[in-house]
Amino acid sequence: MCGMPQQPPVRSTPARVSRPDASMSLLTNVMDHSLDEGYAEAAARKRAEGSGGMPRTLKAKLGLAAGLVLAALVVTVGGAQARVAAPAVAKEREELIDRIDKETEAVDDLEGDVDELRGDVSARQREALRDSGGGQTVLAGILAGAVAVHGPGIKLVVDDAEEASTGGDGDPRETSGFSDTGRVRDRDLQRVVNGLWESGAEAVSINGQRLTALSAIRAAGDAILVDNRPLVPPYTVLAVGDGEKLGADFQDSADGLYLHALQENFGIRTALSVESDVRLPAAPSVIVRTAQPRSEKGTS
Repeated sequence: MCGMPQQPPVRSTPARVSRPDASMSLLTNVMDHSLDEGYAEAAARKRAEGSGGMPRTLKAKLGLAAGLVLAALVVTVGGAQARVAAPAVAKEREELIDRIDKETEAVDDLEGDVDELRGDVSARQREALRDSGGGQTVLAGILAGAVAVHGPGIKLVVDDAEEASTGGDGDPRETSGFSDTGRVRDRDLQRVVNGLWESGAEAVSINGQRLTALSAIRAAGDAILVDNRPLVPPYTVLAVGDGEKLGADFQDSADGLYLHALQENFGIRTALSVESDVRLPAAPSVIVRTAQPRSEKGTS
């Protein structure tokens, strides 16, 4: 006989629904039991023994009160001392500022006196050259750098490479530390100046610093010094002389070819132009030296 189709069994209990945070059981456990059981047990034991919380005995309360009073007293005394010392510190600061201002004014006055004396010395030097130089006075003053000069010449600008960087050790005297990174070094300027003198320059200056027979071009760290005065690139070299001939002779000289090699190999930038009139200042100070004949020993 035909039987009725069987229905799926009906569950007597509802299906178990999983918690949404079941996958985060560790975090849930930490949040539900934020206090470790050992700490909770120790806190309960202290409460049972009466040793936790605020002091209960009069002696303990008096000790706590005395500690609080002492702390408040220390803070109050410290604040009072700071308030008392503040005007004295401010006064000392004002006095120090006044002393600095006065010393700065004194230094400025001394620098003015030095400049005035240098001008007087330069004037006396020019007068001495004029009195004893004869027909060679002007030439001697130009060659010695004692007088300002202007006339036709050339302008040579030497600058670091566009992507120049400081060498690893920062020492411009090392071969691999200055030129190989596209920086102009002191020896480069020395060769440029010597090449200009050799090519017929009558007077030379670098960035406004007049060069003489006693001038020195040196390096100090990453800086180039001319007569102990630091210069920064670009280095503008002015030379008085026959502009066309001076420029051609310098470019064909060994030092001119050296400068061209720096440009080709290290990217150092150079620009040479012939000028109808260049102006060079006098040297800041020219030391005048005199010579005396040496006496022969043993002569009657």
